[in-house]
Amino acid sequence: MAVPSVRPVGRRPGTTSQQQLRRWDPLSEMEGLYDQLGQLMHNALGETGLPAVVDLEETDDAYIVDLDVPGVRREDVNVEVVDNTLRVSGEIKEKERTGVLRRQTRRVGRFEHIMTLPGEVDPDQVEASLHDGVLTVRLAKASRAKPRRVEIKDS
Repeated sequence: MAVPSVRPVGRRPGTTSQQQLRRWDPLSEMEGLYDQLGQLMHNALGETGLPAVVDLEETDDAYIVDLDVPGVRREDVNVEVVDNTLRVSGEIKEKERTGVLRRQTRRVGRFEHIMTLPGEVDPDQVEASLHDGVLTVRLAKASRAKPRRVEIKDS
């Protein structure tokens, strides 16, 4: 009976142990996996890598959008309305540092959030304010989109 040959796990046939050790770099593989995961997150969540935190409230005469934009200054954010689409874009600028940055998990860079509103808005009656890292945009409904009570008459 022939005894099957035994080879160490992880070694490719036809390579010496020196070649195998040189080719397999666990740190490099982890970095590659990290880069792939980062790309996946970027594609799924946008440029900042974090999902947008947004509330959309509808009142009788307006839509009110609250969007978390921590660390953004008023002059670094742009609000645009086209038809029934709200586009908020801007940049979170990196803080100037004098020391060595050992860890950075705060988001920095450009961001964009596009939201389709459930009805028509009046582009001339849009107001925006920024307070405590929350951008509030109030978009008045178009007059034809506002509900109107119809009185029923006796016949």
